[in-house]
Amino acid sequence: MHEITLGDVTVTRIEEMHGPIMPADQFFPDLPEQAWKDHREMLVPDHLGTDDAMVHVAMQTWLLRCEGRTILVDTGVGNDKSRPAVAAWDHLQLDYLGSLARAGVRPEDVDLVVNTHLHVDHVGWNTRLVDGAWVPTFPNATYLMPRADFERWNPATHPDIAGGVNENVFEDSVAPVHAAGQVLLWEDSHTIDANLRLEAAPGHTPGSSVITLASGSDRAVFAGDLLHTPLQIMESEHNSCFCEDPAASRATRQKILGWAADHNALVLPAHLVGHSALEVQRDAGTFAIKQWAPFSRL
Repeated sequence: MHEITLGDVTVTRIEEMHGPIMPADQFFPDLPEQAWKDHREMLVPDHLGTDDAMVHVAMQTWLLRCEGRTILVDTGVGNDKSRPAVAAWDHLQLDYLGSLARAGVRPEDVDLVVNTHLHVDHVGWNTRLVDGAWVPTFPNATYLMPRADFERWNPATHPDIAGGVNENVFEDSVAPVHAAGQVLLWEDSHTIDANLRLEAAPGHTPGSSVITLASGSDRAVFAGDLLHTPLQIMESEHNSCFCEDPAASRATRQKILGWAADHNALVLPAHLVGHSALEVQRDAGTFAIKQWAPFSRL
């Protein structure tokens, strides 16, 4: 099963790809080795390699249908993109649009695209290559982007930003959508509809955000990159190496996990493999996994 219903919102998981990405000690440089050992039974094989210490992640989109609209939350890595910093993502040829089609969605059907932040693996399918030019993949959609991240990676305002994991990303996946007049920049918070609200969740990047869902008796949070492994539920003080403001990232993670625990809310991060989403509970000053969502395992 790749689809669940939360109140008036239907949530479908659209996978771009999944698999090993980085050694655990590089991905989470301050997370103790013993913690990986203590929770190995839970982590292997979905989230940690069986015979190595490679962390496994998914690139995926949350497809939401509510109030007659079709909404995509994050758009993966994308095809044909030049990604010199990550060889595994360079000039991909994946069937992401086919996966959307199998879920009943054509590019022209999408009403709203939400980029929780503007890292390389969250904006790739914002655009596609047509006759040598980058054009918006979803021609009828409004793209919601956090203003802080748009300014952070805009070479017009930060000419020294070139290089790193986000090399070429603004130019091929952000600027073309903005030039087409399809971008709405927001800050602090933004109401999507009666069920969904964007909230600033800074730390991982300056503009990182989450979407909270409140519909009927159901609660959920689309948590972006607040966590990349379920181990960060139990070890909530530890960040990935990609968090730009470690203190803010830690505080935001613990705040959102606390809200989820107190409201019996489903947590849907961007990158978890396996069942992809989970409920949490408070446990001795940190958190524990209460139960996994009923999505089929990737």
